Amino acid sequence: MHISVLNQNTIINAAQALSLLQEGNYRFTHNLSMNRDMLQKVLATKDQQQPFAAVLSCMDSRVPAEIIFDLGIGDIFSIRIAGNIISENVLGSLEYAAAVAGVRLIVVMGHTCCGAVRGACDKVQMGHLTSLIRKIDRAIVAEQSVPDNRTGSNDAFVNKVSAINLHHSISDMVMQSDILRGFQESAGLCIVPAMYDVATGIVDFFDDREM
Repeated sequence: MHISVLNQNTIINAAQALSLLQEGNYRFTHNLSMNRDMLQKVLATKDQQQPFAAVLSCMDSRVPAEIIFDLGIGDIFSIRIAGNIISENVLGSLEYAAAVAGVRLIVVMGHTCCGAVRGACDKVQMGHLTSLIRKIDRAIVAEQSVPDNRTGSNDAFVNKVSAINLHHSISDMVMQSDILRGFQESAGLCIVPAMYDVATGIVDFFDDREM
């Protein structure tokens, strides 16, 4: 699928948006990234923007959404916060994306070896970070398949907690936002969980019901 985002005059539906992200990640992981004239993208979007998706991801420096999906300026809304957790500010941004900009796909993307999740597993306390990572605690409690070494030093445990945390973030999003829930029920908005592997560059998308 090849859709010109800048020239698109109608809303790109969730399935089309997901395909664009999957194709972009394939190009990224196969070293086939498109050559883009970024200055041209700046000029083309100076008066308006029409991103086709919103991605909520972690602030980790290894997980820049536009790069791993091989995208350019103006293609997606990218919201980044440690642990990809939900807050009023995050919800407000996503509500704008859906209700004002017409986005029909929201991807909540965690990643392997997440520092925020490690910190939560190790009960780190550090200023305002403490209250942020405490929101991940319930995912730690919910993860029951790893009996030993339930700490940030156990990558397998950390990654399992990260996956559960994705489910919680999506549940929080839908439960706390009447706007997003309404668009999900009546306007074709899809909210999709995904995990990025920092070792391979691959993004795995999956059905939230599988978590």
